[in-house]
Amino acid sequence: MATGWKGSTRRRRLPRNWPQIRARILERDRHACRWIREDTGRRCGAYATEVDHIHRGDDHRDSNLQALCDWHHQQKSAMEGGMASKAAAERRRAEPQHPGLI
Repeated sequence: MATGWKGSTRRRRLPRNWPQIRARILERDRHACRWIREDTGRRCGAYATEVDHIHRGDDHRDSNLQALCDWHHQQKSAMEGGMASKAAAERRRAEPQHPGLI
C-alpha cells in the first residue's frame, strides 16, 4: 500500500525505538494476525507482518498494539482513512459560509 503514507505524518510520529517495539509485539503475538473475523468470530491467525495501533493516535503502549496480517492491516487502515475523510467533509459542511458565497 505504497500510497497509504502519502501526506501522512505518521512515520515521523513513531518513537525512535519503533523497530524494537514492532519486533516485540510481533514476537508477543507469535506473528499471528489478531483480527477478529466477522464470519466466524475467531482470530484470523494468518502470518502477521504488521503492527497496528488498536485505537488511533500516538499511544505506543504494548496494550494498544497488535499484530495483523498485511490484508487486515490494509482493510483497517482504509476503513479508518475513510472515516477520517468523512469526518473532515462533515466539518467543512458545518462551517458557516460567507453570505456573498451562497
